[in-house]
Amino acid sequence: MDEKIAVVGATGLVGRTMLEVLGERAFPISELHLFASKNSAGKTIEFNGKPYVVEELTEDAVKKSGVKYAIFSAGSDVSKRFAPVFASCGSVVIDNSSQWRMDKSVPLVVPEVNPQAAFAHHGIIANPNCSTIQAVVALKPLHDAFKIKRIVYSTYQAVSGAGKQGLLDLVDGEKGEKPKKFPYPIAHNVLPHIDVFADDCYTKEELKMINETRKILGDESLRITATTARVPVYYGHSESINIEFYKPVTRAAAIDVLKAANGIIVCDDPANSVYPQPLDAEGRDEVFVGRIREDKSVEHGLNIWVVADNIRKGAATNAVQIAELLHTAAHQ
Repeated sequence: MDEKIAVVGATGLVGRTMLEVLGERAFPISELHLFASKNSAGKTIEFNGKPYVVEELTEDAVKKSGVKYAIFSAGSDVSKRFAPVFASCGSVVIDNSSQWRMDKSVPLVVPEVNPQAAFAHHGIIANPNCSTIQAVVALKPLHDAFKIKRIVYSTYQAVSGAGKQGLLDLVDGEKGEKPKKFPYPIAHNVLPHIDVFADDCYTKEELKMINETRKILGDESLRITATTARVPVYYGHSESINIEFYKPVTRAAAIDVLKAANGIIVCDDPANSVYPQPLDAEGRDEVFVGRIREDKSVEHGLNIWVVADNIRKGAATNAVQIAELLHTAAHQ
């Protein structure tokens, strides 16, 4: 059965990618509504060879749309105001902003990791942070096999994670122009600063990874720390993840577990310089894992290198996968 779908924030970088993914995965759509701000209303976007006019997001427009699934990528303020409106009309909202992620009544879902959580929704489902999504896809099978005690995240995140202006800062920076999105030039540079700083000197991005990982894996006892950095790469976040387990772990055992997991491609052949790179992940929906090795500084430790396309699996694809999960269950 085809569904009525809305994409909110359809003109943005992630919104347009959501449309690409919906088309690529042939999601069954009977009616499509594209919502954006008043400034973008009236623009035309093509989907599956057909032009669609972007509508201004208003409460009246939401109520008239009658959509089954509303996939949001329009920022926290928009989600705070309009997600409850959609939900009150019987729609299921899949929200890519940070607005609802830590709300105890809202499930935070990565389909390869905690698909069952999606069915406990009350009209709103949260899509996790991009850097968290790829991390937990790799961590969940290892957690199941060896039980994680502690995680140390170090990330190397692409400029596209900061939206269109983040991309432009890198493009323009190569020409010597001053940045508009970042506080310092990103071209030929690394900024250990993503989102705002909290009182404890962690950034909001780092706190997102810590708190979201615990919620998704369902284990508040996990000891986690993080350092997140922006690097001059267009697409694809890279993460060095150091993990301490309660149970013994070996490189070989970890590789076997990861190879058997859904959504993961293991790229690990040190002798031939095979390891995940952002260029490998760009345009792909899988999570790539490599540089797998035992951390001999602790009793049961492991280091892994995790790479994924932050706009696709880290945002658009994960949201569409959640919609697919719900649609499939409803029509079995």
